[in-house]
Amino acid sequence: MTSIDQRVTTFIRENFLFSDQATPLSPTDSLMEAGLIDSTGVLELVAWLEQEFGIVMADADIVPANLDTIAGISAYVARKRSAA
Repeated sequence: MTSIDQRVTTFIRENFLFSDQATPLSPTDSLMEAGLIDSTGVLELVAWLEQEFGIVMADADIVPANLDTIAGISAYVARKRSAA
């Protein structure tokens, strides 16, 4: 697990898994299908990603391919940081 993965996982656990911190959370699990993140949660996640990693997400980047799994989020952040 990369540092980005760990930070994203910690954020998801602290902000969306209130009742069950022991729930396994795989990097490839769909956060939306699992009901962990809804549209409001996506906005909260985007704001956190921008602040935490110093990136700016364009509206066109706010899509499930970038935000539905921890692996997808990490890959997106890594791409944005390397492009900066």
